[in-house]
Amino acid sequence: MEGLDTADIEQETPVKNVFIAPSIHDEDILLGTSYTHHSPIPKAITEDALTECVLGVDEAGRGPVLGPMVYGLLYLPLASHRSLLAEAHHFDDSKVLTPAVRSSLMQTLCTPGTELYHSCGWAARVMSARDISAGMLKPAGTYNLNAQAMDATIELIKDVFAKGVNVKEIYIDTIGSPSVYQKKLERIFPTTMITVAKKADSLYPCVSAASVCAKVTRDAALEVCYRSYGLEEDLEAVVEGWGSGYPSDARCTTWLKYNMDPFFGWGSECRFSWGTAKDLLETKASDFKIDWPTPDNEEQAMRVTDFFIATTEDDECESSELSSWYSRPVTEAMF
Repeated sequence: MEGLDTADIEQETPVKNVFIAPSIHDEDILLGTSYTHHSPIPKAITEDALTECVLGVDEAGRGPVLGPMVYGLLYLPLASHRSLLAEAHHFDDSKVLTPAVRSSLMQTLCTPGTELYHSCGWAARVMSARDISAGMLKPAGTYNLNAQAMDATIELIKDVFAKGVNVKEIYIDTIGSPSVYQKKLERIFPTTMITVAKKADSLYPCVSAASVCAKVTRDAALEVCYRSYGLEEDLEAVVEGWGSGYPSDARCTTWLKYNMDPFFGWGSECRFSWGTAKDLLETKASDFKIDWPTPDNEEQAMRVTDFFIATTEDDECESSELSSWYSRPVTEAMF
């Protein structure tokens, strides 16, 4: 769905020995189940429940055909926002930071005794490729990617409020029109100052940190998915295998072509709603035809309405009697 140049592809490719954060739930990932992980509330906030906090949200993996889309969230005391994240630890948009730096920052955030661990709480919503595709391929009432993304963002924020965190400011990288999205969020969280902006991950440190949480979680989730193919001995195999997971990455499209079951396609790591997957299924699986069973006599096939139509005289009398309840008073004669 999304085109990347060579430099971007390298930035999106998981680093060797990526940090495996607590947000990696192997079983859920392999089953293709979406899930949410929350870190403990940091001591800097639990020590004073009235501490005013700032919260940021960003995503990773919106465009790939392989792997989950992950929404990351990070919150911390408002007073430490820029000094701790931007000045002390140099958080920036995860696409600007190298994969190794992202992994190192995430490891520090998850290590007890560090300043980041003491001050920052974070969460990740891992939206599986299977669930994304199931929503987008619904036969009626398509659940598009923007709607799925907005719902994930809203639920993550609600979870933090439910934990009693005193969130005063929220910053979010936009989906679609910033003004429309911001007004929607303001209706849901009316007591909080909300800013939705393009490139928020490069403007607001809490969004930058949230993008790192999202990206490192996605990188590690890709490793889990790839290891299910029995190639777990070296993450370099991922680089040579499906690479970044983006359709514009030649390693990804090559892997899809040569690792496709002609009938079932791929596993739960693949977004079957993406054009790349659809095209391959239609071309490489063209030798397979499916004959769906049909009734011998379609005219005699049951209709839904047949279950509501009386077919005997007794049924007709009962139906007429029941329908008359709504047109005349109920009397003892009815019983």
